[in-house]
Amino acid sequence: MPLWTGRFKKSLDSKTNDFNSSISFDSRMYAQDIKGSVAHATMLGKQGIIAGEESEKIVKNLKEILADLDEGRLEFDMTAEDIHTFVEGELTKRIGDSGKRLHTARSRNDQVALDFKLYLIDQYERISGAVTELIEAILGKAEENYDAVMPGYTHLQRAQPITFGHHLMAYASMFSRDLDRLSDWLERTRVSPLGSGALAGTTYPLDREYAASLLGLGGRVTDNSLDGVSDRDYALELLSVLSIIMVHLSRFSEEIIMWCSWEFKFIELDDAFSTGSSIMPQKKNPDIAELVRGKSGRVFGDLQTLLTVMKGLPLAYNKDMQEDKEAVFDALDTALMCIETFTPMLATATVLPENMRRAAAKGFINATDAADYLVYKGLPFRDAYKATGQLVALCIDKELTLETLPISEYKAVCELFDEDVYAAIDLDECVKKRTVKGGPSPECVISEIKNMRRRLGL
Repeated sequence: MPLWTGRFKKSLDSKTNDFNSSISFDSRMYAQDIKGSVAHATMLGKQGIIAGEESEKIVKNLKEILADLDEGRLEFDMTAEDIHTFVEGELTKRIGDSGKRLHTARSRNDQVALDFKLYLIDQYERISGAVTELIEAILGKAEENYDAVMPGYTHLQRAQPITFGHHLMAYASMFSRDLDRLSDWLERTRVSPLGSGALAGTTYPLDREYAASLLGLGGRVTDNSLDGVSDRDYALELLSVLSIIMVHLSRFSEEIIMWCSWEFKFIELDDAFSTGSSIMPQKKNPDIAELVRGKSGRVFGDLQTLLTVMKGLPLAYNKDMQEDKEAVFDALDTALMCIETFTPMLATATVLPENMRRAAAKGFINATDAADYLVYKGLPFRDAYKATGQLVALCIDKELTLETLPISEYKAVCELFDEDVYAAIDLDECVKKRTVKGGPSPECVISEIKNMRRRLGL
């Protein structure tokens, strides 16, 4: 039976009831709904708003309902309007009129806001744990390839020599920022709206801080009852963080897809994370990375959904806000599935450093180092840049590289060149010299890995 009977003379149309119902998706919040009700009932008893023995009876039976649901002895009634109606109805079945006292000084508006917050807070460890495991996999691969020279790119054009370890650590930095964002989000979310009522609080002498302490929220409560029931910033912010995580995963996936191609062949994915073709027997496709790249759009869509739902809503609660959960649940499920699949795919990939090195030997990616050589000899950088550009053009005409261009040709462009230029433009040397903090030298990469492990407690 709906919680709002009394005012209405007719029961809800069956199709309208189905349209209005949310138990098909909010039932996943049953544990949080019961946890919130236990805290509320305990606080009502403490404050003398309901009798102590009734408070104890309610709490005892709520915990039994939770255990029955956890262990499969009780199934959800999918005809119930929502998880709140189901739990309260089941409680009333078990203890009679005492169960009807649970909703004293509470509205479904502050109840659902609390349930949703508690559910998302409970997901924090899983999300942050998954991201941390991904970072660990990145660190492991970076450590194995800290000195594997490869070309770094801008505009997808070979640019300067770096190491594969350095490239991987760029993604470790991205995902570590995601962890920071999740931590910041958690701090802002751990505030209880319980006690806000429908929109205007209540005349009962609630102890909101006590209930918030029972819920593990450190006694922190929302400052304004209107905001308490209508705020969904925490959901928007989480969707934003998940969207940024998916941006990072999608960028990484794009590179993995390229690296697996014959045109690059920098890595090879394990067979367990690849698929074949139904018609071309030679194919080994990076389908998992492609799916991750594709699913990023789904999470972005979930963020756009909730932004659109919230953008024109007046205070306080509106039924539109029921649309928040499906979007957030979908984004959570999708992002977690992507992270948890991507991590072992990366960890089991085979790196092909010889191919990276061959690619680095082409494209004149040591041209900047040739220019820097002249700068160290006293030539202004802009003049050194021009001279090196002339050398590159000469190499292209003669089908040579800077390493194979005779010293006489160097000197014809600029007398400051000498035989030691070949050591200066050696790819390993080019990388080793880049020791500025955050640079690609093997020394810097190892230091970066150690610092991140220390910072994340890995």
